[in-house]
Amino acid sequence: MAEPSTPEAPWPVRTVARLIGEWVSKLGRVWVEGQVTQIGGRGATVFLTLRDPVADVSLSVTCPRSVADQASLEEGARVVIHAKPDFYLGRGTLSLSATEIRAVGVGELLARIERLKVLLTQEGLFDQDRKRPLPFLPGVVGLITGRASAAERDVLENARRRWPAVRFDVRNVAVQGYLAVEQCVGAVKDLDGKVDVIVLARGGGSVEDLLPFSDEALLRAVARCRTPVVSAIGHEPDNPLLDLVADVRCSTPTDAGKRVVPDVREESQRVSMLRDRARRVVVGTVDREQHRLQQALSRPVLLEPLRLVTERARDVAALRDRGSRAITSRLDRAQQDLTHTLARVVALSPQATLDRGYAVVQTLDGAVVRDADDMALGDTLMVRLANGELRVQVG
Repeated sequence: MAEPSTPEAPWPVRTVARLIGEWVSKLGRVWVEGQVTQIGGRGATVFLTLRDPVADVSLSVTCPRSVADQASLEEGARVVIHAKPDFYLGRGTLSLSATEIRAVGVGELLARIERLKVLLTQEGLFDQDRKRPLPFLPGVVGLITGRASAAERDVLENARRRWPAVRFDVRNVAVQGYLAVEQCVGAVKDLDGKVDVIVLARGGGSVEDLLPFSDEALLRAVARCRTPVVSAIGHEPDNPLLDLVADVRCSTPTDAGKRVVPDVREESQRVSMLRDRARRVVVGTVDREQHRLQQALSRPVLLEPLRLVTERARDVAALRDRGSRAITSRLDRAQQDLTHTLARVVALSPQATLDRGYAVVQTLDGAVVRDADDMALGDTLMVRLANGELRVQVG
């Protein structure tokens, strides 16, 4: 083991490369699974690239041509290899030297898909409460499909037949093979947030052809999408896991074209029905209120609006006459009482006595003389008559 490296005594590149090579050689032979992406050959040696579609990591692999021919390798195939890791000091690269290559069969692929399905179910990626509804009328529809494919044509034609004004943002990608997952994931990420709904469409195929649509990387990318995603993989017997992660699953691309947009004819009929219904409601309301108004107008109080005023005027006149009569009667009685009282006062007045010929004799100081003996000869007295006074002297 080399001495520990320090800033003052760093390791040269050759030392680091040698140590890495020693560590790699200790790993020994391992079984590795991946997807074949590139195959080349030179003489008796075959070169290929083994890719991990989930982590997007690849390694170079070399093997004898006999081993490659026995495995019948082709690009996009899933394989398991028995190889020894090698680190080349000159180039600083890591590769695998394979001695055995086994193709992964359909049964094993389906078993792995089933295990992935159980895992994603436990994580809740298939739960219904995660599903988002499609917009009623999307402004732009993102379509991810193969270039010039029947699936693309079916989605576009059926959607535009139903709603001619619909707009599409089409991304043509590989829908099978080793590039399918990477390109589909890139298209999903690029369209997310830029369109109103994303459609992943393919016109069906074998189990091996549809493996990208059950790939964990694509499934998690769809699950993280903020935009509703429609799965339109036309393969009924064995549905890819994308159907379970997507917000809406369509059996075919044709069905997807019909689901993402409404039918303009149906919507026009619905608008006409709603307009007729609104018209009937308005007309019914107006008729009902007009009938109520006619009933109100037929009431006596509205047929003769001044009737109440006239009746109240007669009542006021009657009350006024009654009040006038009552006051006049009281005044007459009061006048009679006053006349009687005045007659009694007049009758009792001393002046009335004088008017009958009587006189009142008073002394000069005003005292009334009632007894002649009270007076002496020569006293001066005042005699009041009915009209005037006399001054007399007692003789």
